[in-house]
Amino acid sequence: MPAYSDELFGPVAAVIKAEDETDAIRIANDTFFGLGAAVFTQNEDKGFWIAKEKLNAGSCFVNSLVKSDPRLPFGGINHSGYGRELSVFGIREFVNIKTVWVQ
Repeated sequence: MPAYSDELFGPVAAVIKAEDETDAIRIANDTFFGLGAAVFTQNEDKGFWIAKEKLNAGSCFVNSLVKSDPRLPFGGINHSGYGRELSVFGIREFVNIKTVWVQ
């Protein structure tokens, strides 16, 4: 299905059956893109670990939809972009630093 391999911006949901947690992580990372990912679980500690250590995305959310918030850096990896917008990290993308060296 095209929704499996394209970068879509909702409201669209692709439902893919996974054999287990390891397979679900493999499916989630099987993409050229990487803007955002979400983990829904009753075990928040495990969800945090999966989001932090296992998912390849610029932003990962646990028990929440992917969204942008001006307080948080937001941006993708791979074909979903380079760098971040928003937050302190994002504002620095728009700053031109001038270096002057006198010896």
